[in-house]
Amino acid sequence: MNETMELNYEGVEQQPLHVFTEKAYLDYSMYVILDRALPHIGDGLKPVQRRIIYAMSELGLAATSKHKKSARTVGDVLGKYHPHGDTACYEAMVLMAQEFSYRYPLIDGQGNFGSPDDPKSFAAMRYTESRLSAFAKVLLQELDQGTVDWIANFDGTLQEPSLLPARLPHILLNGTTGIAVGMATDLPPHNLREVAKACILLLDKARTPLQDLLKHISGPDYPTEAEIITPREELRSLYETGNGSIRMRAVYEGEDGDIIVTALPHQVSGARVMEQIAQQMLAKKLPMVDDLRDESDHENPTRLVIVPRSNRVDIDALMGHLFATTDLERSYRVNMNMIGTNGRPQVKNLKQILQEWIAFRVATVRRRLQWRLDKVDKRLHVLEGLLIAFLNLDEVIRIVRYEDDPKAELIKTFKISEIQAEAILETKLRHLAKLEEMKIRAEQEELSADKKELEKLLGSERRIRTLIKNEILEDAETYGDDRRSPIVSREAARALDETDLMPSEALTVVLSSKGWVRAAKGHEIDPRSLSYKSGDGYLDMALGKSNQSVVFVDSFGRAYAAPAHSLPSARGQGEPLTGRFKPASGAEFRSCLMGQDDDHFLMSSSHGYGYVCRFADMLTRSKNGKAQISLARGAQLLPVVAVSDYDADQLVSITSAGYIALLEVKSVPRLAKGKGNKIQGIPPKRIKDGEEEIAFIACLAGKQKLVIHCGKKYKTMNLKELEEYRIERGNRGRKLPRGYQNVTAIEVID
Repeated sequence: MNETMELNYEGVEQQPLHVFTEKAYLDYSMYVILDRALPHIGDGLKPVQRRIIYAMSELGLAATSKHKKSARTVGDVLGKYHPHGDTACYEAMVLMAQEFSYRYPLIDGQGNFGSPDDPKSFAAMRYTESRLSAFAKVLLQELDQGTVDWIANFDGTLQEPSLLPARLPHILLNGTTGIAVGMATDLPPHNLREVAKACILLLDKARTPLQDLLKHISGPDYPTEAEIITPREELRSLYETGNGSIRMRAVYEGEDGDIIVTALPHQVSGARVMEQIAQQMLAKKLPMVDDLRDESDHENPTRLVIVPRSNRVDIDALMGHLFATTDLERSYRVNMNMIGTNGRPQVKNLKQILQEWIAFRVATVRRRLQWRLDKVDKRLHVLEGLLIAFLNLDEVIRIVRYEDDPKAELIKTFKISEIQAEAILETKLRHLAKLEEMKIRAEQEELSADKKELEKLLGSERRIRTLIKNEILEDAETYGDDRRSPIVSREAARALDETDLMPSEALTVVLSSKGWVRAAKGHEIDPRSLSYKSGDGYLDMALGKSNQSVVFVDSFGRAYAAPAHSLPSARGQGEPLTGRFKPASGAEFRSCLMGQDDDHFLMSSSHGYGYVCRFADMLTRSKNGKAQISLARGAQLLPVVAVSDYDADQLVSITSAGYIALLEVKSVPRLAKGKGNKIQGIPPKRIKDGEEEIAFIACLAGKQKLVIHCGKKYKTMNLKELEEYRIERGNRGRKLPRGYQNVTAIEVID
């Protein structure tokens, strides 16, 4: 008795609670691991599956028999072998019958056994009928040939097999999932022909490296035609360690401009995928999709139709987004945990699984051959006794007719065994003919040849392996098929950005002098004709697309960004940018910009410093904005100017004193942010005293002209005329002609 256990005065055992609970939980854990959740490497089945298959074979439900009510099978399983819930037992039975769940179904169901959209929508067991599939013969064919150990059932009244004598490594063929206590298993299914080739390779050469096995087993093979897109390196690592993941992707094709999804990942519901896509459409996150239909039927089990809004939609980009955001692409955990032939759970790699199963199969075949040899020996022993009887037929008849104990007399007279004497006494009179003696001798010769062959097999490990190899080839030919899940190299799916998902429509963004913003559809809008609040007016505008971002720059040189589609309509007066962003006190918005990431813009200050930056450099998600251009004390931000060609455009700057300078844009440095370099030189004292600063700046591309306004007068100058004002960057420049030195505005025209 355990030292911690005591008896009280009533003779009742007493035990500390922590000791009892620890032992009870450990016992429960071991039971769940060994007898419920994990499959055995030998037959690849959990106990409930094994009991269902065995019970159906005992009911005579072979593949050639008539179907019987599933309730009959479940009743036999529960009553005889598996004292648990009928619902769980029936679900396990249904799973083995579902062609979309099992790569090689073990049960042939008749009735509603669920659908890929809802695997648990199967009818109750009183409505469905079932029998074993032809493939189940692989597990049961040798059951009655002395190949397995038999154990008592739960109440000790019946015997059940501890394992089924699988002729193929079923553990890999159908795979399984299970959750035990502290461990789990996730075994993917594989192709029978591929696994058979790997087994034969190991049977021929036991030291075959894993790398050679992977030339035959390229990866899992699910009961769906969806693609396996896991890289080869990850598959190799998976089979080396027994752990990893598999990624599957739906298959689609184009048809009259529509996208047709023809295959879904394993256990993915088409209805669920349609729901996920529809939710994105309702949330206006999928504007490039116009319609969605499910045209699946008996001829086309999977046919999901996605209708793009136009033929300009990038189909591959759209599907990449759907792969990343819906179950059209899915990952499956792989954990090759199973109970080995030593009775212990362990995560095994591919080679360990095949080697251990081959050892199990060799032992099974050896037991089968020995059982057959014992049977032959027993029959030869009986035939030997029958021949003695035929040679002494008259004496045998006399003994049987006149002796009180004929069996004992036969044993004594002819020196035969009790088994032989019993066989002689059970021989019918019609078998005493001369012809029967000839039949016995012929059978004896045949059995002697069989015995010789069996002894030869049992005496040679190589012959047994050859026999197993031939049986595997035979079964692979009978039950094997082509791979269903192609292994394809694909790039990782990428969800589209919010801007990519927005419809691309022409948009004009208008900024007022008081910092109010609005957006109008199209590029033909005259922003000055819009209505503004009292005391407010037009300041700046930007042309772009609704799926782009808009950048605003304030008087402190900070940049802010917002999606263009989120701006209010120009039908109203817009909204203040201070409601979206948090500029510093006293800051005023001066410019609004739109463009592609690689578009260039000139940032400059009134003190004559500047640089060229990319549009992407100004983007930020911060409501506080980002410091874009450093402004010296007293310097003002000049309007941001778009640069069409950094290497070819010309830059014109004009000071408040009428000095004009022409220089190449490429002489100004490209920076992400900062102060920049001096563009046009102004005497520092004049800047300090506020007597002169850069007042206007512009970029000219190609044959564009510059119009200089001086009050009501204006002067138009082309690049040839401006050449006389060309300077080296940082120089003072030259004064404009008299009458045009008091510049009030400039304009660039084509």
